[in-house]
Amino acid sequence: MAAVDTPNTQDLLFNPSLIPDSLQALLPPGHVIRPLSKTDWIVRDNTSFLSTLEVLTTVGKISYAKFQERFDYLKQHNDHYYTIVIEDRRRNEQGSAETDLAPLGQGKIVAAGTVVVERKFIHELGKVGHIEDIAVRADQQGKKLGQRIIESLMSIGAAVGCYKVILDCSEKNVPFYEKCGFERKGVEMGWYVEKNKNQNVDANKLRAKL
Repeated sequence: MAAVDTPNTQDLLFNPSLIPDSLQALLPPGHVIRPLSKTDWIVRDNTSFLSTLEVLTTVGKISYAKFQERFDYLKQHNDHYYTIVIEDRRRNEQGSAETDLAPLGQGKIVAAGTVVVERKFIHELGKVGHIEDIAVRADQQGKKLGQRIIESLMSIGAAVGCYKVILDCSEKNVPFYEKCGFERKGVEMGWYVEKNKNQNVDANKLRAKL
């Protein structure tokens, strides 16, 4: 994606050239995939980046100032965090001609996803991409937007030097990710701090269980 196609590259989380033009061409008319912008907190036509994430889980109340604070942190570490969105620029459902489109950055955020780059000591200081927080608004499903988000994140991971890109998913979503090229590997495990906040995490006790 050429930098000249963006309203203000200073407001973007990372260089948009990491998103292949070939994937842009596969999107429905009036849609564009781009890095997260510092202004994507703003609600436009009842949608925003944060409201799109709510299809996944609880987001909570996040002020514009707090959103910008987190955005600035991610941008300062923009060789670690790559969050992308799909923006629907159509002014109405039938619009697709250039005259029917809102200016770039002023459309609706309808899908999002992130790849986080982990730097390791193994594999000769290798990098691993972790795909997180894939979200597509319910009224936009069936357009392969989730697949385009995944493909873009895989491409970004490869472009920044990851030797593999991995993710966790529910059993029902396995066929979708297999269609995107992923293989079933291992078992996901989780330990939730809030759920176990009364648990006394004692290193000696943990070692005794091993």
